[in-house]
Order: sequence, then C-alpha cells, then structure tokens
Amino acid sequence: MVLPEFSIALPEIFLAVAAMALLMIGVFRKSEATKLVSWLSVISVLVAAALVLFGSNGMQTTFNGLYRVDSFGVFMKVLALSASALAIIMSMDFNKREKIERFEFPILIVIATLGMLVMISANDLMSLYMGIELMSLSLYVTAAFRRDSTRATEAGLKYFVLGALSSGMLLYGCSLVYGFTGSTNFDVIAQSFQGEHSTAGLGLLVGLVFMIAGLAFKVSAVPFHMWTPDVYEGVPTPVTAFFAAAPKVAGMALFIRAFITPFGDLVDQWQQIIVFVSIASMILGAFAAINQKNIKRLMAYSSIAHIGFALVGLAAGTEEGIRGVLIYMTIYVVMNLGTFAVILSMRQKDGMVEDISELAGLGKSRPMMAFLLMIFMFSLAGVPPLAGFFGKFYVFVAAINAGLYPLAIIGLLSSVVGAFYYIRIVKIMYFDDAKEGFEPLTKSLAIIMGVTGAFTALFFVYPSPLITSAAAAAGALFK
Repeated sequence: MVLPEFSIALPEIFLAVAAMALLMIGVFRKSEATKLVSWLSVISVLVAAALVLFGSNGMQTTFNGLYRVDSFGVFMKVLALSASALAIIMSMDFNKREKIERFEFPILIVIATLGMLVMISANDLMSLYMGIELMSLSLYVTAAFRRDSTRATEAGLKYFVLGALSSGMLLYGCSLVYGFTGSTNFDVIAQSFQGEHSTAGLGLLVGLVFMIAGLAFKVSAVPFHMWTPDVYEGVPTPVTAFFAAAPKVAGMALFIRAFITPFGDLVDQWQQIIVFVSIASMILGAFAAINQKNIKRLMAYSSIAHIGFALVGLAAGTEEGIRGVLIYMTIYVVMNLGTFAVILSMRQKDGMVEDISELAGLGKSRPMMAFLLMIFMFSLAGVPPLAGFFGKFYVFVAAINAGLYPLAIIGLLSSVVGAFYYIRIVKIMYFDDAKEGFEPLTKSLAIIMGVTGAFTALFFVYPSPLITSAAAAAGALFK
C-alpha cells in the first residue's frame, strides 16, 4: 500500500487540529473565551488560506486517489476560506449585542470550512460524501444556534430534515454510479467512458440524476430550493451571511468537479438536466422575490436566481463555461457579503429590523451606507459597468459559444425581471419618506462594506487578475 503524502493535505490537517485546539481553549476559559476564540478562528482560517496558496505545486493526488490538489481547488478553497473568515468577523458584534455570544459558534464555522476544503479536493465518491457530511452537520447546528428563538429552531430543524433527505438521494446516486462503473474514483470512472464506451446506460443516468438532486440541494437550486427562504429568514443574520457565501462556493466547486472530471465525456447526457435546473432557478428566483417584504427572504430568492446564472456556465460543459462560473462565484460572494454587512447594520434602538420598508430615507440619514447598498443592488441586477454585469457576461457568452441560445436568452430575460426588486430597494432608500434611523455602524462592518463596495464598483478598471486566475483554474480540470 502506498503511503499518503500528508503535506498535500496540510491546510485541512492544520484546520482540523486548530478546531480541536480552539475547542479546548473555549472549554477551559469558558465565558471569557468567545472573543479570543473568534479571532483565533479567523487567524486559523487565514493561515489555512496561506497554506493553500503557497503549498500547491501543480496537480497532485494522495490518499490512494481520494484527494486531489490542483489550480481549480486552490482557487475555490481561497474563495471559501476568505468568505468564512469574513463571516466570523461579521458575527462578533452581532452575537455580543444579541446575547448569543458563545465560543462554539466560530468553531462550528471552522469545522464547516474544513468540510468545504475536503469537498473541493474530493477525487472520489467516498471523499465527496465525507466532505459534504462534515460541512452539513456543522451547518445544521449553526442554523439552530439561537436556541431561545422559535424561528431559528424551526429553521434549523427544517434544514436538518431536508438536508438528511438530500444526503440520502446523493448517496443513492453515488451507489448507482459505483454499481454501473465498478469504481468510486473519479479518474477510473472517467476512463470507463473513453473509446467504445462513450455512452452511459440507463442505470448510470438514473444515478447521475440522483447525484444532481443531492448537489442541487446544497447550492439551493430549483427544485431543491424549498429550505432556503425559511432558513435565511429564521437563522441569525450572520449565519445567513455565511450560508449565502462559503457553502455555495464549496457546493458549486463540488458540482463542477463531480461532473467535469468523471463524466466530462458524457456532457451530452447530463447537460439537459443542468439546463433545466438552471432555467428553473433563474425564473423562480426572479419572480418569487418580487413580493418579498423581508430583505433576508428577498436575498434567499436572489441567491437561488444567482445559482441558476452560475449553472449556465456548467451547462455549457466547456473550459470557457467553467471559467465563467469561477468568475461569477467570486463576484457573487463579494456582492453578497457586502449586502449582508448592510443588513447587519439595520439596527434601531429596539433591535434588529429586516423589513425592506425600514430602509426608507436611508439616502438622507446614511448617505454612504445607502450609496454602497445601491452599488450592491445594481451589481446584483447586472447593471454595467459594475462587477455583477461581468459575472453574467462571461457565463452567457460561454452558453452562446456552446450553442445554448435559449438558455442565454432566458437568463437575460430573468435578469431584467430580477432588476425590478433590486431597483425597488434603491427607490425606497432615496425617494420614500424617512423612517427611524439606524444606530451607528461598527468599524468591522464599515470596513467590509467599503472594501466589497470598492471591488464591486471598480472591478472593470483591472479585471485581469481574476480572469487569468479563473482561466488557469478551469484549465486544470480539462488536462
């Protein structure tokens, strides 16, 4: 038996050890530990990101082919780790004010992030499932973290029950794939479809459908989106911000790797399913958000629509399409974290508010905050020259070049419909009569808002670093 090369998985090993060490610090220091553990969690996640960036050297596999490190994995891991670190920072002041400050919270995010890293580097159906479950179990607990809140408990329970169902569907799909190919390893599965065996049997296609169903739940794509609005609304806002960013990156990375690496030669077989899921997500996300009055529910439907847009690139099944997805997901994470930094700042003397109508008059009372939210809303709508426009541009061009004209047209029309509810928020901020103002911004939220806002507004000035990195990452999957 070949001994595994542990250095390839050093970021994951470090994060696992860090999570256990932080748990011990929290247990022994008790009530005084929360702030210390939170900052140590942020540092641990950033160190893991540095290990990912500087530890990679081309494409390598270890643990008997279960685990792969390549440019694609590096790109998505850095994005997921950055989103997790920002989510922990955004949660600190909120948890303290709401009196739900406990040291377990940042540790749960660290463990969930460890699961994401395993998902992104999975090169086998076994490691794929292990990564998903490690992330999911942590997310279930995080969702129900506010134990004295009926809404949060209900959201956590709903997420757990539907998550368990999706895991079962995914596992059933994996078992069918194993049964019809004779292997769980992605490289071996890919070899079984080369040459004369370039078509899949009916049993294998059923397995792929179940796998798509399980993975679609993790990224909240239609028709497995039903948990998203209730969970987004019910859980504490920092948890919503985390759910909207890092797990989506890991889920999309796994979606891409699980279909491009082993089933890349069968793109004609699974492409139509992805096209259907993409169209359904874009249309439902665009229309269902129109009547929403709670801004977190609106962002839930917005996230469903944006996952639909990202899946346009995967449906293309080309290197150009995957590059588009990577650019889209990066811009999506930045826009979402900036928007949730604004939502976390929607606090009046009686507590947090989530109603969109409470933003009335924000343009006069908080001009800078209103201006940044306007940038995020226009970018989410895809208005040029903001970053969101470029995200959609690259996935639509990839779809057109792959001959998927109806998909690109429907995506474009969905963007137009979706623009309505984003622009409505801008109209409420600048043209409606002012309501009670919000309390002063915390420093951390102000910095996050400013940095994400600057990226969103000025992305068009120098987009080449992201485009080049995404192209290199996408190319690693097609070697």
